[in-house]
Amino acid sequence: MVPKPKVVLITGCSSGIGRALSIALHERGCRVAATARTLADIEDLERMDMATHCLDVTDPDQGAQVIDAVIAQEGGIDILINNAGYALIGPAIELPRDELIRQLDTNVVAPMTLAAQAARTMKEKGSGMIVNIGSISGITPTPFSGAYCASKAALHALSDALRMELTGFGIHVMTVQPGAIRSDFGNAAGKTIARVLKDTSWYLPMKAAIEARANASQKDATPTDVFASALADHILSDEPDAVVRLGKMSAMIPMMKKWLPTKILDRILKKKFGLA
Repeated sequence: MVPKPKVVLITGCSSGIGRALSIALHERGCRVAATARTLADIEDLERMDMATHCLDVTDPDQGAQVIDAVIAQEGGIDILINNAGYALIGPAIELPRDELIRQLDTNVVAPMTLAAQAARTMKEKGSGMIVNIGSISGITPTPFSGAYCASKAALHALSDALRMELTGFGIHVMTVQPGAIRSDFGNAAGKTIARVLKDTSWYLPMKAAIEARANASQKDATPTDVFASALADHILSDEPDAVVRLGKMSAMIPMMKKWLPTKILDRILKKKFGLA
């Protein structure tokens, strides 16, 4: 008997990892439901015979509607990939409260809300997978990206708890911790600097260093399609790993955090981002 194609719901498919992963899984025979805040951004995925849905992940009602629509069309969801997110860049001490809440809502609360909604259908059939896209930044925080790093560290911790709690229901949880992956990350992160870096900022003389942090992950980055292809293979493996690290520096950065004394690591990172 030919295995039934996996039904995969992916958030944040307008660009970068989400788009490339949608294509990689589609090419491997999965029934992909791709989402983005603006449907026009994923019209090409629809033309490739993927289902597309408008989804702002911070809207729980909209998330529930999309999940219900996918279940109605496909009979269930086998894999949820929480990929949507963004990076708030700026000095941690100067981040406005509403910006910090938005960062955590998008990168932490939204994935957990969608996981809870999708897990219901997975529990009914006794199998499924939740894939949370974290970051090595959640392991090794860097200057001027404290909010983003904190959001990914929180997502890692929640994923660890979910993995243990959901095992008995046949639901596997995978935490992905990418390194430097080629994407629109730098441009998107750079836009947040204009919102949070005021003329009265203590760090205004370091604006160039802060902007460099926004683009740091794009230097010699792993091509997005290469990353997505490797990750798709991990996701569809018969024995998927609990934690997957892929891409440039995905092994080196966590190793530095583990083995270097804090004073030395601080010195290296401060120098790199203009705080020496």
